Amino acid sequence: MSSPTSSPTPSSSLDLATIVTRLRAAGCVFAEDEARLLLSTARDPGELDAMVERRVAGLPLEHVLGWAEFHGLRIAVDTGVFVPRRRSEFLADQATALARAALGARGAAGDGARSPVVLVDLCCGTGALAAVLAAAVGRCELHAVDIDPAAVRCARRNLAAAGGHVHEGDLYEPLPDALRGRVDVLIASPPYVPTEAIGLLPPEAREHEPLVALDGGADGLDVVRRVVAQAPRWLAPGGHLLVETSERQALPAAEAIARAGLTPRIATSRDLHATAVIGTAPTPPEPSGD
Repeated sequence: MSSPTSSPTPSSSLDLATIVTRLRAAGCVFAEDEARLLLSTARDPGELDAMVERRVAGLPLEHVLGWAEFHGLRIAVDTGVFVPRRRSEFLADQATALARAALGARGAAGDGARSPVVLVDLCCGTGALAAVLAAAVGRCELHAVDIDPAAVRCARRNLAAAGGHVHEGDLYEPLPDALRGRVDVLIASPPYVPTEAIGLLPPEAREHEPLVALDGGADGLDVVRRVVAQAPRWLAPGGHLLVETSERQALPAAEAIARAGLTPRIATSRDLHATAVIGTAPTPPEPSGD
């Protein structure tokens, strides 16, 4: 395959300039960047022609490429699966810091070699968040869950190298009972778009991503509330729940976390327009020395 220059790919009429022109006409804002990605990903001229056609027809770029870059990792993205958003990198960063702290605490207690950090990714989609956590933390027991069979198949590909266990089902339902009370970091990027706002999403999302990964109910918090309500049963003492929401939804989500008996806080990133609501499970009091 030729490099992404203005020269035509052998046996193809498509060169960089032609692809850019076609992508711009289709409304692609970052046409030059996308054209280079298509040229560098296509394995032969026929595949390049087909990829350009699919992108011009409105398919998400990540579905056309078959992958997305997320936090420095190349994540496989199958057609019809929710595409990981860059704003979710903030959630990954928050979770990574807490997971590393938990692993450090084990080392300080002298049992670091025997006790990996237990991580769970609910509504995992491609497994992008879990993949980042596994790469950053290293020694971990990793579980991911999604209700969409296509997402589960995709996540299994992305988490195989990390030894991750990917379960198909509704939130906590398919998780092994042995995880109850043992999860150090529980992360979720659930659907949180209010139902009435689905029609306002870009066509790439509302037409090519599963509704179950987008629609969060009347106020967008239906699934968030379910995640929060059951979290205390699964978290280890001092364990953390991290949920992605919109900025507007953060306060009611934090209130739900407090009602569940966790200590809430809200973290935001202006650069990424990202919000994470974090709940921490109580720890038992230190035994008295008397």
